[in-house]
Amino acid sequence: MNKHVKNTIPETSDLSRRSFLVGTAATGLVLGYTGVPGIGEALAAPSNFEPSVWYAISPDGLVTVTCGKADMGQHIASTMAQIVAEELGAKWSDMRVALASNDPKFNDPVLGAQITGGSWSTMMNFDAMSRAGAAGRMALTEGAAAAMGVPASELVVRESVIAHPKSKKQMSFADVVKSGKATKTFTPDDLKAIKLKTPDQYTMIGVSVPQLDIPSKTNGTAKYGIDVMIPGMAYGAVVTPPVRFGATVKSVDDSGAKKVPGFIKAVTLDDKTGTTSGWVVVVASTYANAKKAAAALKIAYDGGPNAKVSSQSLLDEAMRLQKLEDSGQFFVKDGDPNAAFGSAAKVLEAEYTTSINIHAPMEPMNATAEFKGDILHIYSGNQFATRSGAIAAGAAGIDPKFVVMHQMWLGGGFGRRLDADMMIPAVQAAKAIGKPVKVIYTRENDMTMDFSRPLTYQKVKAGVDGDGKLVALSHDVVSAWPTQRWGIPDFLTPSVDKKGPLDSFTVNGADFFYTVPNHHVRAIKNEMAHNATPSGQLRSVAPGWTFWAVESMIDEIAVAAGKDPAQFRIALLDGKGKNDGGAQRLRNTLLAAMGLSGYGTKQLPKGEGMGVACVSSQERATASWTACVAHVAVAPSGEVTVKKLTVATDVGTQVHPDNIRAQVEGAALWGLSLAMYEKATLKDGGIEQTNFDSYTPLRMSQMPEVAIAVIANGEKATGVGEPAVTVIAPAIGNAIFNASGARVRALPITAEAVKAGMKA
Repeated sequence: MNKHVKNTIPETSDLSRRSFLVGTAATGLVLGYTGVPGIGEALAAPSNFEPSVWYAISPDGLVTVTCGKADMGQHIASTMAQIVAEELGAKWSDMRVALASNDPKFNDPVLGAQITGGSWSTMMNFDAMSRAGAAGRMALTEGAAAAMGVPASELVVRESVIAHPKSKKQMSFADVVKSGKATKTFTPDDLKAIKLKTPDQYTMIGVSVPQLDIPSKTNGTAKYGIDVMIPGMAYGAVVTPPVRFGATVKSVDDSGAKKVPGFIKAVTLDDKTGTTSGWVVVVASTYANAKKAAAALKIAYDGGPNAKVSSQSLLDEAMRLQKLEDSGQFFVKDGDPNAAFGSAAKVLEAEYTTSINIHAPMEPMNATAEFKGDILHIYSGNQFATRSGAIAAGAAGIDPKFVVMHQMWLGGGFGRRLDADMMIPAVQAAKAIGKPVKVIYTRENDMTMDFSRPLTYQKVKAGVDGDGKLVALSHDVVSAWPTQRWGIPDFLTPSVDKKGPLDSFTVNGADFFYTVPNHHVRAIKNEMAHNATPSGQLRSVAPGWTFWAVESMIDEIAVAAGKDPAQFRIALLDGKGKNDGGAQRLRNTLLAAMGLSGYGTKQLPKGEGMGVACVSSQERATASWTACVAHVAVAPSGEVTVKKLTVATDVGTQVHPDNIRAQVEGAALWGLSLAMYEKATLKDGGIEQTNFDSYTPLRMSQMPEVAIAVIANGEKATGVGEPAVTVIAPAIGNAIFNASGARVRALPITAEAVKAGMKA
C-alpha cells in the first residue's frame, strides 16, 4: 500500500475567537473573513483556520481578490471576484485577481484546506465571499459617512463610488481608503447577521462580464508552472521504471550521461512519502540536455510485487472480491433487497466495467524547487496545496511550515494536480545539487505515471413487481480507493454497517434520488488495483462510473417492464422521504432535456435512436442536477456516430452565464471522450499507452452538436465543472440500444461490442 504524509483536517471549528477585520495599512484597505455561516451544512472548517485575507483595496481604488482555488481554465478566480464585486459595489474594471500561496490563512472557508475539486468552489464559497464583499461595503460606507459628515444610512454605493444624493457629496473607494476612515470590525455573529442581496437585486451576478484572466492569458503575461524561470536554475528530466508502482532501482550507470554537455547529476529518488518508486531524475544545464542525459542512463530495476499485474488480472480480482459475501463495506443499506428479490415478478442482473483513464492535461506535470536557507520554495500549479506542501516537505525531510508554495496558473488539471509527484524530483534534485531545479515531465512520463481513474467492476441486481415497479436494487462497486491513498481520514466516510471507513468518492452517485424501498450499495476495495495502479480523482470522480451502471440499469429495467425509460425515471423521482427536493429538481432537468431535444416526438430513421440519463453529481449533499438526451446513429458494422447531445442542468444561482455554458459543454464533451474513445491498459505492471497516438481522446472531427439548457432558479449555486461528464456515457449507451438493440456494458464503447450486441 502507498503511504503518504498525513495532513488531517479537524472536524470542528472554533469560531469564538474569530473576527472579520477591516483596517487600514500602507497597502490600503485589507479585508478578510474567517467566521463562516452555515459551516454545519457541509464539511466543518478546522480549529486552526487563521484570519484570511481575501481581497484588498489599494489607495488607487483597485480591488484585488485573492483566489484560494486553482484556476485551470475554468475562470474560478474571476468568479470569486465577481461574487465579491456584487456585494462590495465595485466597478468591474477596478477588479483584479491574484492566486493564493499555501499560507494557512488562505484555507478554504468550509473545507479548511486548499483543495480544488468536486465542483465545490462556487457552491461552497458563494455565501462566504458574498459576506466578505458586503462587510467591505459596510466598512467603506461608515468610513465615507464619517469623512463627509452625513448619515451612513443615506449613502448609496455603486460602481466603486459612495454617494450622498441629498448633498450631492461623494467619495470613491480610493478616497475612503486614503482617508483612513474605514475601521469597522466584524465578529462572526456580525457576519452571519448581514442581510445579503436577493437575486432580484443583483446587478453583477448573472452577467457575463469579461473574464479577468483572459487578457494575461492571451498576451503571454500569465505565468504557468512550465514558464517559471529562476536565475541559476538547472533542469531535471525524470526516468521512470517500466512498472507503474513498486519498482526499485538496483543500479545506475551514468557513464553515457556524463558525455552529454551540461550534465550535472543523476539523482535516485528516496521518496519517504511513498508517492513515487523507482524513479531517477537527471539534472543538466538545459532541459534538452537533461533529456539527452536521461536517455543515456543505464538503469537496472527490481520490478517489485506488481511487475506481472495486468488489466485482466485487476478485473479478475475485482470479480473475485465481489463474489465474497463479507467483502467491502455498505454505503447504502435501506430495506432488504435479497428478500424483495425472492418475491419479485422479475429479477435482472448485469455487470458494468470501466477502464483505466488518464488525465493528460495539455501542460504536463512540472515543478520548480528552490531552497533559500531553511525555506523551500515550490513553484507549480496545484489543486491541493495543503497536502502537496506536506508531500514536498516529506521529500525534503523538513517541517511543512518551512515550505512556501507559489501557485501558478494551471494548463489543465481535471484532478491530476491534486497530486504532488512532480514536486518530489524537483525537491530532491535541488537539494542534491544546491541550486534551483525545474522538472518537466515528458508526455510519456505524464501518461505512464498518471494517478489515473481506476479500472472498475460493478454488479447490479434489480427486482420489479407485477406492475413493473422497481422494488429492490443491490449495487456492488469494486475499485481502487483513490481518496484513501491520500492518508487523510477526514475525507473518508463511516460505513453504515459499522465495519470502518470507506472511500465514498468511489461510490458517490450510487445513493441516487430515485425512490427504491430496498436498496443496498457496497463499496469494495480492490487492493491489487490500489497498489499496482495508484489512482487519483479524474474529472467527475465516482459518478463517472457509478452513474454509468445506475443509469444503464434503469433503462434495462424499464425495457424489461415494457415502459418508456424517461417516463420510468419520472415515476421513480417522486420525491418521497429523503429524496424530497432533490428528486423534483432532477425530474425538472430531465423534462427540460426531453423538451429541448424533442425526445419521443420525432420519427427517427432506421439505425438511429435517442437515449436518456439523469444524474445528481457530485456528492448527494452537494448535488448538481443534470440530464442528457443523446441522439446516435449506429451502422451495421457497429460503428456509432453521436449526432447530438442535449444537456439540461440546474445550477441554482448562475454567476457567469457564458462560463457556465462553456463548462457544461466542456464537461459533456469530456464525458463523450471517456464514453467512446479513451482507454488505458496495464501490462506487466506498466501503462501501455504513452502518447496521444495510442491514448486517443475525442478529436475535433468527432464533435457532435451540443445543446445546453441552463436552469437558474435562484437556489444555492451548484457546481458545473464535472456533473455533465457523468450523464453522457449512459445516455449514449441507452441511445445505442434504442437504435440497434445492442446493450453495451463496458466503457469505452467499441464498434466490436456494439456489433456483437446486435447479433445477440
